[in-house]
Amino acid sequence: MNEEIMRTIASELKVSLEQVQNTLALLEEDNTVPFIARYRKDATKGLDEEQILFIQKQYDYQKKLAERKENVLKLIEEQGKLTEEIRKAVNECTKLSQVEDIYRPYAQKKKTRAATAIKNGLQPLADWMLLLPEEGTMEEAAAKFVNENVPEVKDAIQGAMDIIAEVVSDNAKQRWAFKDTILKAGVLVTKLKKDAVDEKKVYEMYYDRSEKISALADHRIMAIDRAEKEKVITVSFEYDKDYLKEEALKALTKGQTTVVEEQLKEAAYDGCERLLFPSIEREIRSELSERAHNKSIDIFSLNLEKLLLQPPLKGRIVLGFDPGFYNGCKLAVVDETGKMLTVDKIFPFRKNGDVEGAKKKLLSMMQKYHVQIVAIGNGTASRESEKLVAEVIQEAKLDVNYAIVSEAGASVWSAQEAARAEFPDLAVEERSAVSIGRRLLDPLAELIKIDPKSIGVGQYQHDLPQKALSERLDEAIMKCVNRTGADLNTASQELLTHISGLNSGIAKEIVNYRNENGRFTNRKQLLKVKKLGPKAYTQCAGFLRIQGGEEPLDQTSIHPESYEAARSLMNACGITQLGQADISFPEEKVKDLGIDAYTLKDIEDAIRQPLRDYRDQFEGALLRSDVLEISDLHVGDKLSGTVRNVVDFGAFVDIGLHEDGLVHASRMSMKRNVIPSEVVSVGDIVEVYVYEIDEARGRVSLSFLSQDQLTQRDAQVKYRKSAKNKNNKQTKKPVKKEVTMDDAMARLMERFGK
Repeated sequence: MNEEIMRTIASELKVSLEQVQNTLALLEEDNTVPFIARYRKDATKGLDEEQILFIQKQYDYQKKLAERKENVLKLIEEQGKLTEEIRKAVNECTKLSQVEDIYRPYAQKKKTRAATAIKNGLQPLADWMLLLPEEGTMEEAAAKFVNENVPEVKDAIQGAMDIIAEVVSDNAKQRWAFKDTILKAGVLVTKLKKDAVDEKKVYEMYYDRSEKISALADHRIMAIDRAEKEKVITVSFEYDKDYLKEEALKALTKGQTTVVEEQLKEAAYDGCERLLFPSIEREIRSELSERAHNKSIDIFSLNLEKLLLQPPLKGRIVLGFDPGFYNGCKLAVVDETGKMLTVDKIFPFRKNGDVEGAKKKLLSMMQKYHVQIVAIGNGTASRESEKLVAEVIQEAKLDVNYAIVSEAGASVWSAQEAARAEFPDLAVEERSAVSIGRRLLDPLAELIKIDPKSIGVGQYQHDLPQKALSERLDEAIMKCVNRTGADLNTASQELLTHISGLNSGIAKEIVNYRNENGRFTNRKQLLKVKKLGPKAYTQCAGFLRIQGGEEPLDQTSIHPESYEAARSLMNACGITQLGQADISFPEEKVKDLGIDAYTLKDIEDAIRQPLRDYRDQFEGALLRSDVLEISDLHVGDKLSGTVRNVVDFGAFVDIGLHEDGLVHASRMSMKRNVIPSEVVSVGDIVEVYVYEIDEARGRVSLSFLSQDQLTQRDAQVKYRKSAKNKNNKQTKKPVKKEVTMDDAMARLMERFGK
C-alpha cells in the first residue's frame, strides 16, 4: 500500500498513520466496516464507521488520482512535450479535475475550430504569433500558409487566432485563477423566462434575483437547478469580463510590444468569450450542484439514521390505523412481536358515513385485543382519524394513547412480493395498516423493508444522483442495523440482509433453517446454515443475539472469539450471572488478564447490560390522547412536537395539526446562523413556540425560542453590529494609495493642461 497516500488520509482525518494502515489492512482482508468498528477497536484505536468509510473511499480516490497522474505524464511524454515544470504541476495536483485541466492542451480534441486550423497546417503561424514578433506584418506571415484548404490570407489569420484562442482557454493556471475570481466576486442571476409556466408560483423568488456565488445556500442552488430544468427561469453569471479578458491578453503579450498585438487581442478576447468563460461557468454550476447534492444526501442520510434508530415500543399491543375518506379507514391489530391478530375497515368519513358505527367497531377492537397504543398514519384524513380515535378514548375513558406515525412508503411495502407472501389474503391497503402498526412497535425492523428513498425524510431527493444517494443510504442502514443488532430467532430476511457479513441469499437460508429446525439455541448453529462459511460467521456472529439459548453470552454483543476472555473476567471478579445490579470490575483483578482496553470496556458493558438496546438512548414516539385544532392556537403558545424532517432551511415539526409546522433555521438558536441538522434530528421530541399562524392556509410557523428570547437575541446582534461599526470608525486609518508614474503624470496633465 502507498504510504504517501496513507499519510495524506491520516492528516486529513487527523488520526495516526498506524490507524490508517491497520484499517486498510483489515479492509483488504474483506472484513466489513461494522465488524472493524465494533470488534477491531484495538487495531483502529476506536475509529467509528464514518471514519473507516472515509479511509476506504479516500484511499480508492487517491489511488485513482495517482494512476491518472501517471497516465497523463506518460501521454504528454509520448508527444515529446513533457517538461519538469509540467511534471511538477501534475504531481502537485490534489484533485482529478486539476490533472485534467493540465492535460487539456495535450488531449485529443474533438472537431474544433483550432483542430481544423492545425490540420490545415496553421500551427507554425500561431507559434510565430506567440513569439511576439517585432518585425514584419501579420499579412506577410499569413500569406505563406495559403493553400487549397486555406484559400485566403484572412483565412490563415483567422485559423491562427482560433489556435491561440484555444491556447488561452487551455491554460490551466489561468483557468484556476479566473475561476477563483468568479467564485469570489461573481454574481448568479436568475430571470423569469418569457413563456414560463409556474401556475402556483413555486419559484417566484427566482423570477428576478441576483446573489453572490460565494453566498449561495445549497437548498437555493437545488431550487434554481429545478426551476431551470422546468424551463421557468434562465440562469446566468455576472462578473468583470473585461478585466479578465485584459488579464488573458497580458498573459499572451507579457507586457511586450509586437506587430501582431491586434490579432492576439482578438484571439484572447475570443478565447475568453467563446471558450473559457462558458467552460468555467459550466464547471462552477456543476460544482455548486455537486456540493448541494452532497449536502442534501448527507441530510437525507442523517435523517434516515435518526428515523431508524427511534426506540421501539416493546411489549405493547398496537392498533395500526391507515386513514382514508372514500375507501375507508383500514385497521390492523398487531401483538408485541408484530404478529397480526386481526384486520377490519370502518367508513366514518364518506358522504353520509357512519361515525357512530365506526366508533363502536373501533372500541370493540381496542377492548377485545387489549390495545394499548393506536398508530395513526399521517396521510389523507389523518387529523379526522385522530379526532375520531381521541373521542373514542375520552368517551370510553380508556387507558390508551395514540401517536401520529409517518406512513411514507407503507403502500410501497404493501405491494412488494414479501408483503404479498406474508399476507396473501389481505388487500394492499390492509397490509398498509399492519405496516403502520409495526412502525410504532419496532421502527427499524419495519422500515428496513422499504426502499429508503420512499420514506420521505429528504429534500429534492428526485433531483439527486441516484447511485450516490443509494450508496449513502445503504451505509446509513448498515450502521443502524449493526449498531442495534438483531434477534436471530425473530429477525426478518430483510433485516438479516443488512447484518455484517450477510447478504440476501444467506439471510434467506437463515430463515429457511429456522423454519425447518426451529429456534436457534446457540450461535455456533449458524455454521450449519447453507452458504454461511467461517468467514461470514466471524463477521456476523456478534451482531446476532439469542435470548434464552444454551450459551448466556449469546444474548450479548460480545463476539464468540472473546467468550474465553469474558469468562476469565467474570471468574476474576466473582461474577456468576449477567446483568447483576452490583457488578464491578476492580482494576487489580482485570489488569493481568491480557484483554486490550477497548475489548475490555465492551465486555464489561455487555456483562452489566446484556440486553441493552442501542436505541434506548434516543427519544421515543410522542404519545397523545387528545386532539389539537389550529383555532386552538395563539402566537406564543408552547407545545410539544415530533421532528418529521430536517432540511437546509429548518425543520418540520408535527404538533398535532393537519400540516407540520416549520421551525426556520433563524428561529432555532440564540445564534442567528445555524445548521439545522446540528441542532435537531428526525424523531426528536421538542418544545416549540407558535411564532405565526396562517389559519386560511392551515399553516403554522414555529420557533425553538420564545418571543422574549428572539427579542433579546436580535437586540444583542444589533448591539454587537453597532459596537463593531463604532470601533471600526475609531480605528480605521486612511489607506495610503500607492501612486504610480502614470497616476502622477495624469494628475499633472489635469492640473496644468497638455
